Amino acid sequence: MIRLNIFLILIAIVCALGVVTSQHKARKLFTELERTREQTRQLAVEWGQLQLEQSTWAMRARIEKIATEKLHMKVPDISQVKVISLVGSNNSVNSVDGQEL
Repeated sequence: MIRLNIFLILIAIVCALGVVTSQHKARKLFTELERTREQTRQLAVEWGQLQLEQSTWAMRARIEKIATEKLHMKVPDISQVKVISLVGSNNSVNSVDGQEL
C-alpha cells in the first residue's frame, strides 16, 4: 500500500511538472504570437505609408513640373509630332486631323 501511494505521488508530481511545462510553453508562444501580430500591424502601416509616398512621387503634375523646371523639357509642337503605325504589313505614316505628317 505504501508503495502504491508513493507511486501515485510520483505520477502526480510528474503530471504537475508536465502541466507547468506546457503552460510555460503556451505563454511563451502566446507572447511570440502577440509580438508577431504587433509587427504585422506596424508593417501594414508602413506599407500604406509607402504606397501613399509612391503615389505622391508618381503624380503626373509633379513629374511634369520637374521635367519643365529642372530638365528644361517642354511638350513638342504638333508639327514636330509623327505618329507611326506598326499595324499591317507596311509601316506607313498616319495622318493627324486629316493632314499627313
